[in-house]
Amino acid sequence: MTTERFSDGARRRSAAEPGWRASELRASELHASDLHAPGSHVSGLSPTGQPQLFTPLRLRDVTLRNRIGMAPMCQYSSRDGFANDWHLVHYGSRAAGGAGLIVLEATAVVPEGRISPHDLGIWHDDHVAGLSRIAAFIREQGSVPAIQLAHAGRKASVRRPWEGRGAVPPEEGGWPTVGPGPLPFGDLPAPRPLDDVGIERVIEAFRSAAERALRAGFQAVEIHAAHGYLLHEFLSPVSNDRTDRYGGSFENRIRLVLEVTEAVREVWPAELPLFVRISATDWIEENAAGAAAGGASWTVDQSAALAKELARIGVDVIDVSSGGIQAGIAVPARPGYQVPYAARIRREAGIRTAGVGLITEPQQAEQILQDGHADLILLGRELLRQPHWPLYAAHALGAGIDYWPPQYLRARME
Repeated sequence: MTTERFSDGARRRSAAEPGWRASELRASELHASDLHAPGSHVSGLSPTGQPQLFTPLRLRDVTLRNRIGMAPMCQYSSRDGFANDWHLVHYGSRAAGGAGLIVLEATAVVPEGRISPHDLGIWHDDHVAGLSRIAAFIREQGSVPAIQLAHAGRKASVRRPWEGRGAVPPEEGGWPTVGPGPLPFGDLPAPRPLDDVGIERVIEAFRSAAERALRAGFQAVEIHAAHGYLLHEFLSPVSNDRTDRYGGSFENRIRLVLEVTEAVREVWPAELPLFVRISATDWIEENAAGAAAGGASWTVDQSAALAKELARIGVDVIDVSSGGIQAGIAVPARPGYQVPYAARIRREAGIRTAGVGLITEPQQAEQILQDGHADLILLGRELLRQPHWPLYAAHALGAGIDYWPPQYLRARME
């Protein structure tokens, strides 16, 4: 497969996805320095002679074999929060495929924190065994196992995407949701505002989940504070209308995220890295549809300021995503569209960042790293389509790697 054929295929696949227009994917219409369109020019190698994408990344006492990670993506395939064979094969195949980091999907710290009744969970000690099996297999393949700890807040108790995403009624296993206040997300039921006792329970749930993640053998954890879920709901004035010490000012709105992070860092070993995923922007002030909605929102300025605070309390990497706080807001998604946010946060906060979002080609990923816009590339849908993308990328970029699975050596591209 040539790079040109790979590029065309990626664009065709992306253009077929809902909400895409073919014109948005023409590299000639983009500013490559900002958006890192597929096919962007790659200017040079690392001092070792390897492409940057295939240089190790040391995070505390953990070393990733390359700068490619699997982004957390919900599989909605669990029963009562337990991991099963689907999860083992799903994550294990990407580890065998050469990724340096595998981040398990949003894993609920309490049962009511699940997005759907089918989400993974880590709220009970009994969940540890199934997760441990996955973490061990990932490590056996030479990859680093990580897990995202999450609470869905007011966006919980919904159907799986292929079932329509509407609210799940109690008679079908649904549950009441919670949030910073009573403001609902779109047409979903209004949440119950968390009181101080409820907030403390959330903090302790994240702490306990981190302890279980450690027992399960994970080498990194990521706190999910993005995509309109509970921690993001406290960050954004779109969803946070509180008047107490958790609402109003920037300092108050970031309080819960900082308290959760401190609780996790207290029990997560000093030698292991801690990630936080944020939505760099709510996309409300950046586009016409959002501007028409009016009101204050969460912006990249606030994200950079938050990242500084997170770095201060022991966070190692900011995983920079965007959006998810308000229904009906159009996101101008195009190749590498979130990378400028990762670059700005990296520069202003002095912290490592992960770039994510429509990164599909080896040359595109390499250029992001060479430009100093991120330290790590997280792939989502591209790894769903191509579990062995890192092995292909090594060939495309001329990287010398020694972690092809021996069972697959007959297929190695020379």
